[in-house]
Amino acid sequence: MRYDDLPRPFFALAPMDDVTDTVFRQMVASTAAPDLFFTEFVNVDGLMSSGREHLLKKLRFVPAEGRVVVQLWGLKPENFRAVAAQIADGTLARELGLPDGVNFYAVDLNMGCPAKSEVKSGTCAALIRPENRPLAAAIIAATRDGLDGRLPLSVKTRVGFSEVDMTWFDFLLHQSLDMLVVHGRTRKQMSKVPADWDLIGRVRQLRDELGVQTLIVGNGDVMSRAQGETLATQYKLDGIMIGRGVFHNPLIFLEDGPIKSIKWENYDKAMRVDLFRRHVELFATTWQTGERPVVTLNKFCKIYVQGFDGASALRAALMMASSTAEILELLDNHKNTKLVAPQLSKTYHKAMNTTIKAIVFDSDGTILDTRQLIFQGYKAVLVRHGREHI
Repeated sequence: MRYDDLPRPFFALAPMDDVTDTVFRQMVASTAAPDLFFTEFVNVDGLMSSGREHLLKKLRFVPAEGRVVVQLWGLKPENFRAVAAQIADGTLARELGLPDGVNFYAVDLNMGCPAKSEVKSGTCAALIRPENRPLAAAIIAATRDGLDGRLPLSVKTRVGFSEVDMTWFDFLLHQSLDMLVVHGRTRKQMSKVPADWDLIGRVRQLRDELGVQTLIVGNGDVMSRAQGETLATQYKLDGIMIGRGVFHNPLIFLEDGPIKSIKWENYDKAMRVDLFRRHVELFATTWQTGERPVVTLNKFCKIYVQGFDGASALRAALMMASSTAEILELLDNHKNTKLVAPQLSKTYHKAMNTTIKAIVFDSDGTILDTRQLIFQGYKAVLVRHGREHI
């Protein structure tokens, strides 16, 4: 299997830690699904230790998500081999409670994450360095051995460590990978400069010169499907991966069609709030035993609660909520603000849609320093002025 059932170009949702969990993937799948989903990146050394139970939440998925690729990282080749075998034979899927016949679609190796802690440990983007390439080769070989031809294998990486290094891609393209995802920045650049798609195109050219069959996927700063299709055509790429673009447009994977109303800019306040409500309800159902803290929802709040009057005030209140029940109450109250008694003044209506900015102090003059106390103070002030939640 070499991703042969995917269209060309295909589109993938990038792996993002604490973002692309099963809840978010289900939300994207229900509105505008990509061809491939990637999990958060999961440490194989942790999976083969006493911390396994804690990490399994990163691997949870449901059949409705479609094709889900596991992204792995770590240091020990023997653990890559063991985890890859558990994925390929379905052992891990059964451990996650999935029915027979449902399994992950492929395995991807994270060799590009620029985070300081991962690099310091010699993993992820540190593997780009020439002195670490023997370890990179051992990791790829061990994972391939564990998969034993049952699932495809890919690598996601950057165009260099401190500077652009095409020898890294010459090395990777000799590893018999099924797919190579190229992020158009070096590790040193992080996300501080625009992605260089000419470099991604050079990797594709090198692939052709070497005569290998590895699929090349581009990643970096894609903000619309149309832009991705243009880049795929321009650089003759097999696929496009989108990450942060989904934060600006949850419908980014939707193909342009005759129904022009199915566009994110045409979603009004009620539709966006309802979509976030669905996300919160699914979050509450999925993580019933607190595997994910409620604050995890803050980053998703920014996706949905934007682009309408009062959005910033609502986000501020939502981010102080301490439970999903409190978030849902705030969303319901905001949705019903239009039902205010008609005799109230125009000044009141204007105030209800104005962002309140304040520093709140308690009785002894110290700043309130917990979410719960701040939120309680916020509600108390509104009640004293005869108002309900904004």
